[in-house]
Amino acid sequence: MRILISGASGFIGRSLVSFFSGKQREVVSLSHEMTASGEISWRTGNGSSLEDFDAAIHLASEPLSLARWSEEKRQKIFVSRVEGTSSLAHALARLRRPPPVFIAASAVGFYGNRKEELLDERSAPGKGFLAHVCSAWEQGARSLDSRGARTVQARFGMVLGLNGGALAKLDGLYQLGLGGKLSTGEQWISWVALTDLVSALDHILRSESLQGPVNIVSPHAVRQKEFSQRLTQFLHRPAFFHVPAWLLRLRFGIMADELLLASARVVPQKLCGSGFRFKYPDLEEALHAIYSSSNYRKF
Repeated sequence: MRILISGASGFIGRSLVSFFSGKQREVVSLSHEMTASGEISWRTGNGSSLEDFDAAIHLASEPLSLARWSEEKRQKIFVSRVEGTSSLAHALARLRRPPPVFIAASAVGFYGNRKEELLDERSAPGKGFLAHVCSAWEQGARSLDSRGARTVQARFGMVLGLNGGALAKLDGLYQLGLGGKLSTGEQWISWVALTDLVSALDHILRSESLQGPVNIVSPHAVRQKEFSQRLTQFLHRPAFFHVPAWLLRLRFGIMADELLLASARVVPQKLCGSGFRFKYPDLEEALHAIYSSSNYRKF
């Protein structure tokens, strides 16, 4: 199987490439650049054309940062996801033989702040900046539908893994003892171990029944206060800080409401219904595997 991957050098992409290499699949990385006219141009890392791939997985996008989002940052978040995905999907759709499977990254930010509501792939989109971005992001992936491709919008939760992702952003704060409850701490966090996310993407490639939106999250979302408590236990640090919502909004602006205070209790209904089994369905098991690994390094 020949697989085309954008974002292959990123946190998720590196693990995915390593996984596929172990399965002896041919992986070709895909990068992009802006043309003089402002359009996005795609090219493979080895100079080959985009023809004759069995699958394409699109991961590339502007990272979300745990800092105040300027107007420029929000524009980068939107353009990298929406225009990047749309331009790639259109480029693949124009090929003589488009890839039969196209998996495009999305996120559980699609659901917005839904408090206690239990959310699956049938749930309506939410409100807010990230919900708007995710809706447009997913729409941009559908150009290949008309060419008969099986397209999947993979809605990632908070990804937990070695030396990158969410833990890379949080680790330093928790090491300093600044971890704790954000606002009430009752907001739900839908998360997934990197190992399970990579396995889920492989499962989607091999499962012809899976198409459209697919939630890639652990079956067991946790409250933010529980997440904080578990993480500080593994880091052997206190978690006595309680940061009120008003202070988070004052410090971080819109990012606070979109990432730190939003609640999304998401379930992986399609994955579980298709027979996928999580290696780390529980947060404690996932964190133990990460922090006990010989490859773990302090940030």
